[in-house]
Amino acid sequence: MTRLALSVQGADAFADLPARRTLRRWIAAALERDARFTLRFVGGREGRRLNRTYRGKDYATNVLTFAYAQDPRIEADIVICMPVVRREARAQRKPLRAHLAHMVVHAALHAQGYDHQRTAEAKRMERREIALLDACGIPNPYDAG
Repeated sequence: MTRLALSVQGADAFADLPARRTLRRWIAAALERDARFTLRFVGGREGRRLNRTYRGKDYATNVLTFAYAQDPRIEADIVICMPVVRREARAQRKPLRAHLAHMVVHAALHAQGYDHQRTAEAKRMERREIALLDACGIPNPYDAG
């Protein structure tokens, strides 16, 4: 069994977040080895600033993953921009909880080296996300319904 050290930041600013134990369960489900994560929830201004600074894109994005180490354990920061995630959930007609779970699992996989730049990588990552989310009771995020 993998071990997870998790720090959660900014959660107090967002009343509609799941319990810390739920966030922990979503990340732990995605882990392939021991890890230390910081999960930070931010507003639009901070999300935009981070995306501009680290990716050169001048808009807030749903999730950013900053992976620092893979060995001997995974070390990463995950930043989730709640206004963007809420907006996407509404637009996709998905429960916020389901979309948030997807973003957390997606970021945890990025921290472990998964990517979606090429078609084969994207398919592999999507299959893994679908299986992990299903194990957490979350429906397929790619199902158009």
